[in-house]
Amino acid sequence: MNNKKIIIICLHAFIGWILCAATMGIGMSLWPLNTALLVHMFAAPAFFSAISLVYFTKFNYTAPLQTAAIFTGFVMVVDFFIVALLINQSLDMFTSLIGTWVPFSLIFLSTYLTGIILRGREKKMSLS
Repeated sequence: MNNKKIIIICLHAFIGWILCAATMGIGMSLWPLNTALLVHMFAAPAFFSAISLVYFTKFNYTAPLQTAAIFTGFVMVVDFFIVALLINQSLDMFTSLIGTWVPFSLIFLSTYLTGIILRGREKKMSLS
């Protein structure tokens, strides 16, 4: 895979992470922490489904499983280094199921399922 393709995949993951970070930032200024975490937990897979739809429709450089792993891994790494270490200066966020682990799982699942569904549609269209 060339650098251009890697940049495109990472850019899609970064956009998803930015949307999630904005959701948390805005949410924490409007609501109690638990409410912001719940909104984020539901918003994250929606964001990544939409981003995956764009990625798989326009680029589709990687298989659904690879893409889900890359997107989720990107979010985990950036959350660890930027949010936990630099902003929070604590790893406490990783003790929260609804704060990290459930959203990570849902990001993976929504990306993977979006890819599977779009690949299935491509196969049906090519058979027609």
